Amino acid sequence: MRKLSLIAAAVAAIVALALWVVTVPASVPSSVLPPHTPDLGNGRTMFHIGGCASCHATPNADPAKVDGTRLGGGLALKSPFGTFYVPNISPDPADGIGAWSAADFVTALWTGTSERGRHLFPAFPYTSYQSMQLPDVRDLFAYIKTLPPVAGRARRHDIAFPFNIRRLVGIWKLLFLHGKPFVADPEKSAALNRGNYLVNGPGHCAECHSPRNALGAIVEDQRFAGGPSPDGRGWVPNITPAGLANGDAVWSEKDIASYLADGMNPAGDFAGGAMAEVVRNTAKLSTEDRAAIAAYIASLPPRQGPKPPPKRP
Repeated sequence: MRKLSLIAAAVAAIVALALWVVTVPASVPSSVLPPHTPDLGNGRTMFHIGGCASCHATPNADPAKVDGTRLGGGLALKSPFGTFYVPNISPDPADGIGAWSAADFVTALWTGTSERGRHLFPAFPYTSYQSMQLPDVRDLFAYIKTLPPVAGRARRHDIAFPFNIRRLVGIWKLLFLHGKPFVADPEKSAALNRGNYLVNGPGHCAECHSPRNALGAIVEDQRFAGGPSPDGRGWVPNITPAGLANGDAVWSEKDIASYLADGMNPAGDFAGGAMAEVVRNTAKLSTEDRAAIAAYIASLPPRQGPKPPPKRP
């Protein structure tokens, strides 16, 4: 029995050591970043399609008074695992990301690792941002640095045990962070590839429009098929053709592009809640980018997601 106990302890120690090694937060070294001349116009596009201000702008009791250029953070994001408080990403060197290097920023978006080498919780959608192309990430960083610095840090996350143990996020990443860059499909048009990239990369549309499993990861075979909102207080619609043809009105590709510009759906209603904020961002994109997004969404395979609750009379 003593020998068996020693063997079990040794195996447990080896497994623990292996898990510790494979869950080390990944980083992108500065040495692999080539010289880059920022394109601030493209950075602004990435900023808007990424909805950066929607989460990171300093909250105000009056939503109409929120300044989308002041990225002081503080917004509370409720989830089944607890409440996350969005950090300051303004250029403030002490409380924001003003002291970050380009490699720090790329690391955060591609691998979900902070500048201090700690796992970031996946409430930050790096599962989508990992697909962003390097020039776009660096242009976004350059654009954010042109915005005003904001002093002050958001409060600490309020997350239940054991989900507050950051090292466990490393195991989550092994399961759900694929680390693959976006690759254009040569058999698809330039518009469809652009729409695919914007929707699945910086736009991170699937993060809200997809159901999630018990560990909080997207259910891939129901991607874009809708489900409970991340905060559990509403329902996000199915935006595959199965959902867009099964509501109050049937959506065309032109309807999708128009909705991204002015927020009015084919039934004559306007976007509300979180989607109204999304439209405020997509309205600032080029007509071509909105058309590309619409083309890609219209091309999605029809998927049946979770059944939404009955509408109230």
